[in-house]
Amino acid sequence: MIRILLADDHSIVRDGLRRIVEEEGAMEVVAEASDGKEAIQKVAATRPDVAVVDISMPGFDGLEVVSRLKDSHPNLPVLILTMHEEAQYVVRAIEAGAMGYLTKQSAPEQLVTAIRRIYEGHRYITDEATEALALRIAKGARAKTPLDSLSMRELQVLRRLGMGHTNREIASAYNISIKTVDTYRARLLKKLDLRNNAELIRFAIQNNLIAP
Repeated sequence: MIRILLADDHSIVRDGLRRIVEEEGAMEVVAEASDGKEAIQKVAATRPDVAVVDISMPGFDGLEVVSRLKDSHPNLPVLILTMHEEAQYVVRAIEAGAMGYLTKQSAPEQLVTAIRRIYEGHRYITDEATEALALRIAKGARAKTPLDSLSMRELQVLRRLGMGHTNREIASAYNISIKTVDTYRARLLKKLDLRNNAELIRFAIQNNLIAP
């Protein structure tokens, strides 16, 4: 029996994922979480075999959850669940330590297979995401985007700024000083050739960094 944690801030989505998983028979959902911090806490409490984590959640986002779980539970395979097929997100998820990447559109048909594959120690990436990666590789340097110049932390700060979080809220979320957040913000403005927070928010929205 494969024991699974589901983390998504929409209860309807979790209910749907649970039904898919439990219809398999050889899998069971042992915990659910509605935000990133709760996901990390419940992993520690229930010790699942696999964690399925939405990329966009309150508190810590999916990339942050993967990164933290990689440190605290290095042997736990994590499957990122997302609306995004863009290569940018696939690369960031794998860099953070995810073993799998599944779009929500593909979840009804592929979730069970994806869970089983990463439980067995293999990677799993949807065909759509693989195609996006292949296209990016084929285009080489021409496929580079401004987002490629950002570090993981800069990307996380950009997403939170895009969601309207204050510097104080961002500092608290990542246990860093407000001054450090200001430094990240300044770097973002310079790297992205933008002038103010309003343009950072617009950039985040235009580049699909704020998922539904």
